Parts: sequence; structure tokens; C-alpha cells
Amino acid sequence: MTMQHSNSEGEQSGTQSRFEILFEDNHLLGIVKPVNIPVQEDATGDPDLLSLLKEDVKQRYNKPGNVFMGLVHRLDRPVGGAMIFAKTSKAASRLSESVRTHAFRKVYLTVVHGKPPAPHGRLINTLLKDAKSNTVSIVRKGTPGGKEAILDYTVLGTAEGYSLLKIDLLTGRSHQIRVQLSGIGCPLSGDQKYGAAVNRPGQQIALWSAVVGFPHPVTKEEIELISLPPQAHPWSLWTQQVQKQAIR
Repeated sequence: MTMQHSNSEGEQSGTQSRFEILFEDNHLLGIVKPVNIPVQEDATGDPDLLSLLKEDVKQRYNKPGNVFMGLVHRLDRPVGGAMIFAKTSKAASRLSESVRTHAFRKVYLTVVHGKPPAPHGRLINTLLKDAKSNTVSIVRKGTPGGKEAILDYTVLGTAEGYSLLKIDLLTGRSHQIRVQLSGIGCPLSGDQKYGAAVNRPGQQIALWSAVVGFPHPVTKEEIELISLPPQAHPWSLWTQQVQKQAIR
């Protein structure tokens, strides 16, 4: 079930949020993450989403003291789209359990250069992160520190040398989609880190969190948050209607 912004348990907001809210009750806050904002505080010192959301809730509900905001999943800084946050520690721990038991569904849309070898496929790789350079590489299975990464992809369309893909992410490794697709010769449009040879500096990465689905930590109702990317190039090569039908 797709849920829209809802104060279903009686919490009344006094002011408008600066974020696009997809779902809200006393336990959860689902929003559209803006691009180029870090989810957590990082070395740049730029404003981070977690701190901004705490401040937003504090102002909207006139809450005294500290506001709890639990981080359940992450998106890379340049990536936008649907995200869910927990407003209580109980909700955070139950959502984390959903992630661990694979009851938490994550679907992405991405535009890549070229075309994958098959219309549908599963990519399984071992990824190793270099924390010093913040880069991830595909390594041989059994490499110390390597972690298994699995995703399913579906080609939704091709145009002008690009392909629009739907990605079902089955593991949540750092930079996973970017590295695995680059590994089959289909780097993401705008990705300077893993597609420097075909992308220009300053381009926006074409990766978007389109669907986040999970059982509500309290009511157990199936919640589905949906967000579609902006109609800018290269997303505009495919209409939002095509994208929406594809992720259903």
C-alpha cells in the first residue's frame, strides 16, 4: 500500500516542513531526500539530513529538548529519493530488524551508459571498500574484508546510448549499484567516481531511491513510499508515467 503524508495518530504539526513528506505518524517519518545533502555529518561539515530533520520536527511540533531521529538505511550524498526515518528508538530497532531479515524492500531507478548484456539479470560480486579513498572495488571471492553484493536489474528502456534500469537491491553495500553496474561496462550517467571516462565533472548522478517498502514497526501494515526522479536529462528521455508503471 502506498502511503502519503499522514498524521494518523493525532500528532499535529503547526508549520510546514521544508522537506517533501511521503508518510508521517508518531513512529515514522518518510521523506524525499534532496540530492547533494549528506545523510549524516561528514568531513565537509556541510548541513546533514539527520540534523536538519531533527530541527524540522522540533520546529513543526514545538518540541522542547532533543528530538530522536533514527537512521535505518543510507543513501550516498549525491543520490535523492525516498527515505524512512524512525521517530522512536523502538521503531528504529524494529525497522533495523526488517532490514536484517530482508523484509525491507529497496528499489532504485538509474540511467546508465550503454546497455547490460541481458534485459534482466542478477549481479553477484564481492566488494572491498578502501576507507582512505572512499572507493569500492570488485575483488575475488574470499578476499579478506570483502563482502558479498547482490542486485537484480531490469532494463526498462534504451534511448540515445543510455539505458533506464530498475534495480532491486538485495544487499546494502557501500556504492554497490555504482560499482556493480560499472563492472559490467554500464557506468551510471553522471558518476564521476566509477565512470570518469564517460562523464563530465559536475554532472548529477542519475540514481534515485524510487521505492522503500516495509512492515510498519507498530501496526504491521505494509508501507510503501514512492518517489520519482526529476524530469531533467537524462531522466527526461523516459516519461514519469513509464517510470511509475515500471516500479509497480
